[in-house]
Amino acid sequence: MAAQRKNILGVGMIMAIVFIVILTVMFTPIFGGKNAFEAADNFFNSIAKGSTYFIPGLMKDSESYNGKTIDVTVTLPDKAMTATAVKLFKASGALVGEGESLRVAGDLGQISRAALQDADAMFFNRGKQVTDKYGVPEKEVLFTWWTAFKEMEKDLKRQKKFPEAAWLSNASKRSLEVGYNFYRIETRKVSTVAGMLLFSLVFYVAYTLWWGYAVLFLFEGAGLQMKAGAKKEV
Repeated sequence: MAAQRKNILGVGMIMAIVFIVILTVMFTPIFGGKNAFEAADNFFNSIAKGSTYFIPGLMKDSESYNGKTIDVTVTLPDKAMTATAVKLFKASGALVGEGESLRVAGDLGQISRAALQDADAMFFNRGKQVTDKYGVPEKEVLFTWWTAFKEMEKDLKRQKKFPEAAWLSNASKRSLEVGYNFYRIETRKVSTVAGMLLFSLVFYVAYTLWWGYAVLFLFEGAGLQMKAGAKKEV
């Protein structure tokens, strides 16, 4: 019995060592300058990106807001973002009254399309196009649009213009957030990376089970066992 436990303990130790070695390798930046976890995150994001492109449909929907003038107050967190917002709104054809808060009056369809066009450029990693357009870093542009949309949505709700507010919320979530979050990530179709996807899933399951059995064998080899507690008789 002692010899058997010793053998089981040895197997558990070998499995644990192999697990730790692989884990150490996974933390090293050998995957194009990234570790395995960062590379895997980018890999799955690149697959997810292909199913999040809603901008063409939103562009079409924005046409229903052509000619709908809005007059809203937009309060932004700092002077730098306020200055950027002035550039964005003016480029969309809106009239902007400047101060601590911005008073923005313009065509909702035009304002929406200006933001959607910037989100589309970011989605396809054309950040330089956005930077050159406003003279502002591309991610700052999209973050300013997102923040401004939130403020516009609040004011439209205060004015009881709920359809317009809902439209801005939808456009923000499905274009601005997507363009910002997936910026600089290449799009991949599942069909082109099916082998890598299958390997990743199989490796994850196998690696998890490997550690589970390593712990099991270590405990069993050390003479520790898990037993169900005795049931109390009533």
